[in-house]
Amino acid sequence: MTDVMLDPTKRGYWTSDQEVRWCPGCGDYGILAAMQFLYTELPDAKKENTVFISGIGCAARFPYYMSTYGMHSIHGRAPAIATGLAVARPDLDVWVVGGDGDMLSIGGNHLIHALRRNVNLKILLFNNQIYGLTKGQYSPTSEVGKVTKSTPMGSIDIPFNPLSLAAGAGASFIARTHDLDRKHMIEAFRRAHEHKGAALVEIYQNCNVFNDGAFDAINKRDARAEMMIDLVHGEPIIFGAENQRGVVMDGGAARIVEVADVGTDALLVHDEKETNPTVTFALAQLANDRVSPTPFGIFRSVEAQEYAEAVSAQLAAANEQNGPGDLASLLTSGATWEVE
Repeated sequence: MTDVMLDPTKRGYWTSDQEVRWCPGCGDYGILAAMQFLYTELPDAKKENTVFISGIGCAARFPYYMSTYGMHSIHGRAPAIATGLAVARPDLDVWVVGGDGDMLSIGGNHLIHALRRNVNLKILLFNNQIYGLTKGQYSPTSEVGKVTKSTPMGSIDIPFNPLSLAAGAGASFIARTHDLDRKHMIEAFRRAHEHKGAALVEIYQNCNVFNDGAFDAINKRDARAEMMIDLVHGEPIIFGAENQRGVVMDGGAARIVEVADVGTDALLVHDEKETNPTVTFALAQLANDRVSPTPFGIFRSVEAQEYAEAVSAQLAAANEQNGPGDLASLLTSGATWEVE
């Protein structure tokens, strides 16, 4: 953190003195700017109460560039390290930053358990469908057939769908945004920040060196009307330049239809508060490739018991029943023995 006296409602207050070292044109710049601008709009935000924890990868440089506390940890372990911090210091705003390679490969186990436990973490998953830092190997979200340095004949792995994974883990908050729309990112980050519990935001992020244009068919300006499905709570899911297409549920699966064929009354009304994650999973499954209409926005935002609160309640109950803990007695209890 810097000690320079700046206005907390200005971006510079949240910008560190470190040189930003991403490739020119990288989508990470836009994500960083969105986060810094978000914090200018949070009236109660304080540097000393804000922490960014990352793993390994291009995205993992993020903590260096925020004028807050932060930690550049080890590959895949950011959710685990952040869990410890969030439980020990529930008063902090704890963010986790990582890429699709970092958090869905070696870190996949830590991610799903942070989500299922509903730890009060705000998790930003930068998804560029490639390993960028290590120079262009295929990642857990790369499409089948992807030719890279590690898959010269094309990947044969079926890719992860991050939001389907989150829904399956029971995440209480799930969202998707992309690096070409700062306003949309800020709103997604704001909603995640406001949520009490584990919040996962997937960000479609362009790696212009090793996977340039991965999402052009979806989020380029001239494609957005036909390819981006905006999820708005309480409204029918409808999209297209003339709102001519929509989404219906069909036998447990979400399906895209022509509105003229089914009528507006048949369209699925988006309910981000639905406690059953089935529809969330179905909506996430609409985007299993780079060339199909893709939902963006808040998929799910439900209330659930937050992990640190539950841990604190157990400690309070134990203290009330048994009195203050005795570490020495704990360490010598049960199956212990002396070695001569």
